[in-house]
Amino acid sequence: MSKMSAGFVALALMGGAGCAANRHEVFSPAFDARERGVIFAVDGAGGFQSTTQALSQAVAEDHLPLHVIPVEWSHGYGRIVADQIDWSYARECGCRLAAQIATYHQAFPQNKIVLVAHSAGSAVSLTAAGALPPGTIDRIILLAPSISSEYDLRPALRCARDGIDVYYSTRDTLQLGLAIALVGTADGCWGCNAAGRVGFQPQIQFPEDTVLYAKLRQHPWNPCLTWTGNRGGHYGGYQPEFLKAFVLPILDDGAALSNVRGSP
Repeated sequence: MSKMSAGFVALALMGGAGCAANRHEVFSPAFDARERGVIFAVDGAGGFQSTTQALSQAVAEDHLPLHVIPVEWSHGYGRIVADQIDWSYARECGCRLAAQIATYHQAFPQNKIVLVAHSAGSAVSLTAAGALPPGTIDRIILLAPSISSEYDLRPALRCARDGIDVYYSTRDTLQLGLAIALVGTADGCWGCNAAGRVGFQPQIQFPEDTVLYAKLRQHPWNPCLTWTGNRGGHYGGYQPEFLKAFVLPILDDGAALSNVRGSP
């Protein structure tokens, strides 16, 4: 059995997040053997691909041996509201993403796998992670997630060996304040705060959950970050200079954020 075929077998045996009952064809792109891993970039609502473009630019400029793969999941270009409110569709797309990740992991088990998601793309990413076996993904990075602050991260935390990093801002008052109040969070919660504004609230039910949530690192926006182009709004997290200063270093060598430069 080839490595790629093994990936589909692993997916067929995979449970969680309601994905096991669905079968999806997976496109497997060609990879450069010199690359040490991949970043699956999951843009926010509207299909604008801004996060993917910024990540690709930053990775190229920093000469990182990582391949950025855009995850296409939107209802269509500019369909922001449809993407934000269709939780069942986001979960379906998450299942497709899980299949793609499983295939890559089986083919290149030694390579790093990272998920970077912006806004409503967090719903797709967390569904995918929750459907994969523990330890499949190295790290998950959520930029201004428009998902509920009370979302249960435990399945995704089991999947991510190096945990989850969340970048949020209380200044994100238009998209994650007013808009969320009108249409709800990406996981279908009305009257809930978006995690991209206030961070996630740990869901502790058992003693082992405390250990899991120790892998959750939440980074609030601070005015001292303005020099990176991140001014605390909804789109600040994927500004190229911010990515190069505070996101790519932890993907490159696992360095703690405290060791990343805080000023130009």
